[in-house]
Amino acid sequence: MVSAGAVVSCFSATAQVSLYTVADLALRNSTSVRMATADVMRAAAGLTETKDAYIPNLILGSTLGYSYGFPLGEPSVFSVTSSSLLFTFAQPDYIRAARAALQSAQFNLKDSREQVVLDASLDYIQLDKAQQMLAALDQEEQCANKLVSIEEDRVLAGVENRMELTKAKLTSARISLKRIHLQNDADQLRQQLAHLTGLPSTSFVTNSQSIPSAPRSLAGDEENQRATRMNAPSVQAAQANAKSKMYLAFGDSRQIFRPQLAVAGDYSLFAKFNNYDQYFRAFQYNNFGIGIQIRVPLFDATVKAKERMSAADAAHAFAQADQTRDVADEQIFQLQKNMTELTAQQRIAQLQAELAQEQLDAISTQLNSGSGSPNGPLLSPKDEQQARIQERQRYEDVLDANYSVLRAELNLLRSTGSIEDWAKSGPK
Repeated sequence: MVSAGAVVSCFSATAQVSLYTVADLALRNSTSVRMATADVMRAAAGLTETKDAYIPNLILGSTLGYSYGFPLGEPSVFSVTSSSLLFTFAQPDYIRAARAALQSAQFNLKDSREQVVLDASLDYIQLDKAQQMLAALDQEEQCANKLVSIEEDRVLAGVENRMELTKAKLTSARISLKRIHLQNDADQLRQQLAHLTGLPSTSFVTNSQSIPSAPRSLAGDEENQRATRMNAPSVQAAQANAKSKMYLAFGDSRQIFRPQLAVAGDYSLFAKFNNYDQYFRAFQYNNFGIGIQIRVPLFDATVKAKERMSAADAAHAFAQADQTRDVADEQIFQLQKNMTELTAQQRIAQLQAELAQEQLDAISTQLNSGSGSPNGPLLSPKDEQQARIQERQRYEDVLDANYSVLRAELNLLRSTGSIEDWAKSGPK
């Protein structure tokens, strides 16, 4: 596996980075993913611990010491003891609880990964949009400067008043301000991507071809909504956590009035210098014992209190799971409704851009050929530059609309737990 440091060194002199690389590095560099991974490891160790209660332990010890008179205690050169759980009604439930806790941690890890990929993807796509808009603004700024120059000539020629020149300068100033804002936003996005991936911020020049198209999921019937909601990692994690708490509470409730069996063995080598051979008629060095311990708890206030506490935890976890499910359902429903509206806005922006392009083409054709309607208004280079500025503005509106739709689509993919697959489906 290639380390993140090696990838950083490879891209330190490279201008273009793909979405796949950004998502992959963000997952490697994310602190939330690392913490969620540690939680999975901890839950896996907890499951192993509950199972290992049935595996005999092995302890080597020694109680060497001097005694005078009748020997007290059990001074031995060394002893080996072993014990293990043989049977209890509660332990199988504790194992089920630990297994469900592991599943919950795994779903939480998936949810963390999905969120990291969403954040990195949205920043990357927004930076890509900003780069395209900056290129469009450069063209728009050139047209605005030409428009100012044309108005200055017209004012000097006495065919235009200074108000039109001021309007042209105001248009140019607004475009310059918009470009400054957009450049600042792009720099901020590069900084955010640098924090997410560990790459230097100067490395982020996006590749539009590396952004895969997102599948649209606009189905709004109850069955599809329920399937989508149940696939959300956050919902699955909450449900698995509630199941874990339920098993834990059930195990705690099966402690009192139920037998608990354990097996134990002990070997000790007694020391002769502690006078055992003088005070005991049949002294021997080697001693061994093995047996089964049976316990039946009849009353234990702490166990009963723990049972009530774990039952309350289970009730809280189930309520939290229901709340998580409802929130996910509402979010998915809202996203699906927003998709319909955003798609309609996208269509309007595309039509407006097409109309602006057609108007520009018509003006350019008339100016180049000198033909046109004799009764229509006379066209000038001023009209052409204004049409070019408007066409670039409509193009920028299309970029904004496309990003809004894609952002809604990615949030839907995030809700269904499939955005990581989407981000890694494009070219590396």
